[in-house]
Amino acid sequence: MPDLHVTLVQSDISWEDPEKNLGHFGRLIDDIPGPTDLIVLPEMFNTGFSDHVKKCAESMDGPAIAFLRERSAGKNCMIMASVLIEEGGYYFNRLICMRPDGLFSQYDKRHLFRLSNEYKIMKGGREKIIVNWKGWNILPLVCYDLRFPVWSKNTWQNGKYEYDILVYVANWPASRSSVWKSLLHARAIENLSYVIGVNRIGEDGCKTAHKGNSLIIGLEGRVLCSSEEGMPAIMQYTLSHQRLFEFRETYPFAADWDHFTIH
Repeated sequence: MPDLHVTLVQSDISWEDPEKNLGHFGRLIDDIPGPTDLIVLPEMFNTGFSDHVKKCAESMDGPAIAFLRERSAGKNCMIMASVLIEEGGYYFNRLICMRPDGLFSQYDKRHLFRLSNEYKIMKGGREKIIVNWKGWNILPLVCYDLRFPVWSKNTWQNGKYEYDILVYVANWPASRSSVWKSLLHARAIENLSYVIGVNRIGEDGCKTAHKGNSLIIGLEGRVLCSSEEGMPAIMQYTLSHQRLFEFRETYPFAADWDHFTIH
């Protein structure tokens, strides 16, 4: 399995302005230096975290999905980002994992934020997905999901781990930055996996400030890559498969993990 070259895009998001945001993130993606295997954008990258669903939601045939498909093909890499989607009369905070061939996987955010109206007006997902990309198994989740360790718990069966990388895309408020960073570290340590957290910066339309603090955490809980707080950043890092293998062989804690089911 080859090493994985990842790119994290930490940026402000123009409030409820999809056209402006698509242009902005398009330029950022186009300017990413060199090849990359995976690009991760913040939660609701095209609108910001809005509960104005009638104004901001789009269909799966809308401009945001077309944008991800076009940019993924152009960069020959996977792009992960969440979009507010209307489907079947419901609204979803949907994370898209777009491949260069135009095919994609999708995950609907399970834990809907109780300090906003998200939990009242959107429909939560019921299932996790594991995305295999370049030989790596990746679990993609969204923002508030970070507070629920059971939902992200890795498994180990017959010598195989369910996933190697845990990804969170977020609009996590600056007032709880310490929680964001602490939980990202915890998820890496308890799951014996790399953890990627991509958060926005700037103030949204509700006057909520965001500092970013986008991070890549190693399996031992050490920061491998971090952004300057509150500043736009294109962060690039290469995840080592050899390091993943050696750490798991040295510390075989997974053999003692508890088995459980989620209802």
